[in-house]
Amino acid sequence: MVDMVARSGTRSPAASCYQRRVPLSKQHPQSVRATVMQTSSPDSLDVLTDQLIVVDREGRITSMRAATDDDTADVTLPPSSILVPGLIDTHLHAPQWTQRGVGLDLPLDRWLNDYTFPLESSFADTAMAVSVWQAMVPELLAAGTTTAVYYSSIHEAATKALADACAEHGQRAFVGRVAMDHPDNTPEGYRDATAAEGVAASRRSIAAIDAMPGDLVQPIITPRFIPSCTDELLAGLGDLAAETGVRVQTHCSESMWEHGYVLERFGTSDTEALESFGLLTDHGVLAHSVHISDADRAVLMHHGAGVAHCPLSNSYFGDAVFPARRHLDAGLRMGLGTDIAGGPDHSMRSTCGHAVTSSRMLEAGVDPGRSSWNRPGDRVDITTAFWMATLGGAELLGIEAGLLQPGRFFDAVAIDPTTDPSVLATLDQTDDQRRFERIARGNGSITHVWVNGVHVV
Repeated sequence: MVDMVARSGTRSPAASCYQRRVPLSKQHPQSVRATVMQTSSPDSLDVLTDQLIVVDREGRITSMRAATDDDTADVTLPPSSILVPGLIDTHLHAPQWTQRGVGLDLPLDRWLNDYTFPLESSFADTAMAVSVWQAMVPELLAAGTTTAVYYSSIHEAATKALADACAEHGQRAFVGRVAMDHPDNTPEGYRDATAAEGVAASRRSIAAIDAMPGDLVQPIITPRFIPSCTDELLAGLGDLAAETGVRVQTHCSESMWEHGYVLERFGTSDTEALESFGLLTDHGVLAHSVHISDADRAVLMHHGAGVAHCPLSNSYFGDAVFPARRHLDAGLRMGLGTDIAGGPDHSMRSTCGHAVTSSRMLEAGVDPGRSSWNRPGDRVDITTAFWMATLGGAELLGIEAGLLQPGRFFDAVAIDPTTDPSVLATLDQTDDQRRFERIARGNGSITHVWVNGVHVV
């Protein structure tokens, strides 16, 4: 059941048309006037009509209140537009940007070896990498992804170039050089030569990103996943995390193949193995985690780590549906991820819809002859999905975004649902839940994007 916060404020006649009092360039706005829709909890939709939002030079919201007839703003959105918090993609593979939609009929291990590893190895060509990043980052921003948690390739230069592209275009990002060295599960031409070199390269990559001006882009330690890493590399990266305090991301129990591989190699679950190497950290990001147990969940929660739920790619490679609702209700931190290119759709709004769809399949079942048919309570609605894509992701990462609220960064996306001609005849402008559902699923045009108070789209 969704709790609807009362609509507040009224839009004055003077604000009924779009006003641009300062050029919309890459600068901090002093104030924005708009109707806000956001999810302050997994089960509440907050609708705040005609708000005046004031942003300081650091990009933080200093005040937010109902506008009055006497108020003016540097940017005033039209009544048809809705302002929402910036969308947070907690898991995507940047080098796979050009691989979207390829080989998705294959099992995970073959997909990696036949398509992914050969593509990622080509990012040794830094100029080619830069050309991909310069196309990818603006397109993600235009889709409303204000924060992204990136896997790069194993290449230090390409990884630094990715961090540079995010900073240049104004995207909040966590960028990780992928570490992998296991001779059995990585190709000879695409892996760290030794565990020691993998740790050293990751250390240098962290230092290079930390040396960048500001803190919009941050490093993240990135062992690809246990099958591609030796014990020595996993232990070394765990020590590096403890030494630097840098967040960790990796894959966890994504598929039956990965889950079973770790059980055979260590005699423990993926979660327990990662814990033993010191790779479960506060605000750590465990992608997928489809096959974790309740005991695994307790371990993750103990360390303050959480899950990047990737509903679309799980449909291809997860071998099951992740029970997001059950884990959320238990208190596990959780965001949404596209998992480019295991998930071929880079839109976080579409990902919200995929989260709802997969949960409905889990709830209702896919085979009436199976005992799993009908699992009440597993449903995720669009409000919960959007919360995962915004505030849930922010809480997972430990960043002050995901909600438009004084003290938080002004990461925001303006969407006009009336730009879709098919909506005009049917859209009830007084039904906030239906308006929200349309924009959260991807209807309507994104007209403006701000990150850290800076207008970037």
